[in-house]
Amino acid sequence: MTVRQSRDAAVECIDDGDTVGIGGFVAVGIPEYVLEALGERYAETGHPRDLTLYHPAAEGDRQGNGLSHLVQDGMLECTIASHWGFTPDLMEKIVDNEIKAYNLPFGAMDHMLRDTAAGKPGTISHVGLGTFVDPRQDGGKANDITDEDIIELMTVDGEEYLFYQSVPIDVAIIRGTTADENGNITTEREALDSNVLAMAQAAHNSDGTVIAQVERVTESGTLTARDVVVPGVLVDSVVEAPPSHHQQTYAEDYNPAYSGEIKQPTDDDLEPLPLDERTIIARRAAMELEPDSVINLGVGVPELVPVVAAEGGVDDEITQTVESGPVGGAASGGISFGTAVNHEALVSSTQQFDFYDGGGLDMGFLGMAQADAMGNINVSRFGSQLPGCGGFINITQNAEKVVFCGTLTTDGLEIEAGGGELSIESEGSSTKFVDSVEQITFSGEYAVEIDQPIVYVTERAVFELTPEGLELTEVAPGIDVEADVIGPMGFEPIVADDLAEMSPALFADESLDLTDAI
Repeated sequence: MTVRQSRDAAVECIDDGDTVGIGGFVAVGIPEYVLEALGERYAETGHPRDLTLYHPAAEGDRQGNGLSHLVQDGMLECTIASHWGFTPDLMEKIVDNEIKAYNLPFGAMDHMLRDTAAGKPGTISHVGLGTFVDPRQDGGKANDITDEDIIELMTVDGEEYLFYQSVPIDVAIIRGTTADENGNITTEREALDSNVLAMAQAAHNSDGTVIAQVERVTESGTLTARDVVVPGVLVDSVVEAPPSHHQQTYAEDYNPAYSGEIKQPTDDDLEPLPLDERTIIARRAAMELEPDSVINLGVGVPELVPVVAAEGGVDDEITQTVESGPVGGAASGGISFGTAVNHEALVSSTQQFDFYDGGGLDMGFLGMAQADAMGNINVSRFGSQLPGCGGFINITQNAEKVVFCGTLTTDGLEIEAGGGELSIESEGSSTKFVDSVEQITFSGEYAVEIDQPIVYVTERAVFELTPEGLELTEVAPGIDVEADVIGPMGFEPIVADDLAEMSPALFADESLDLTDAI
């Protein structure tokens, strides 16, 4: 039976050594009120301690909220997550070997919740093969003190798969908008449904407890059945949070366009993008678009691809999706990443990854922090920085085609573009094209095995993945191949016999017309 409780009473059910599942997506839909109470309980009593956190996304804001309330000495024993980029204090403890940690693909973690709820021993997936998640590499272990294997390599009908062991959830902390007296939860003012249903089912069917933070409570029988996202039979405790602790995202108290309550007016008079390296890369990446494409965009330069598509007159040819659930519309960036405006549909992240993993995504436009001669990409680990993979592995391994976007060098790069040419005014001190990536988040070898087209777009050159490795296929006008492309790289790429010139239109002040290119 669902009980309406204070937040302090609700967290009393969490015991030492429990596995606690946290719902939400990065900085969106976080049960802040309950997490704060749990952190305060530990600070006052020293309990619960030695917890395992199961949190598919980096639930935080880099400012001490979200999971950061739980980053206290002795409180956490282990974390299982896809990303820690918004919880730098937790990342630091992982890197310093103070907390055991597993870094798993976001989609695999969502599917593990669903399979845990179904009573299955684990999740079988091709996602992660050839990457650091593969047990032939790190097996998802994020530091030296993490020693238990939770991923196995297996063969089914002659094909390799990874088996992700189920993780029973003792306590799930989720959130919604409205709860009735029977514990039924709706999400009408939430930007996302994320994985709240899968999380609640996993905990309930593990004989665990489900705590739901909500904005308001209403009488039983007043909610429409189709609006209920989490049935009350799954919910043990409802906590009503004040507005200060129930922001839609950490950036905004409430944006009705995020929840789909309104359609946001579109601005047809947007300021043109500046002619810089980011715009050049986005323009060239957009030239890879195909008619009627369903796409996913990473953060950074890829976020400019729809802007370029709009400037080029082909924005009606693409449907944006976000791994968190939005389909259509325009994806948000910054701290509100994961949300969208004017979207046509909103599914759970669990369902979105079904669509992605099954091959529903036509194109993925992602960033690249490091690339090597075999086309491997690293976005998940750099020395003491351990942001993690997030949904990157699911997206890049399953999209029909992937376009990686990034500058050739970084740290001090300055360019001059105009008149159809490019010049390097100041070379970056660090190359992104290295002899060997620190961690394989995207496997070039696996992409070759499945015959997946992969393109690497920089401001001065374009590369393609071949069975022999990275091949230079295009160079910007005004750029010297040896001095400006191969020279700054950490390896010598294959150079195409028919090396082409990047379109001069990429380096002109006028917007790029894409109507003939797509």
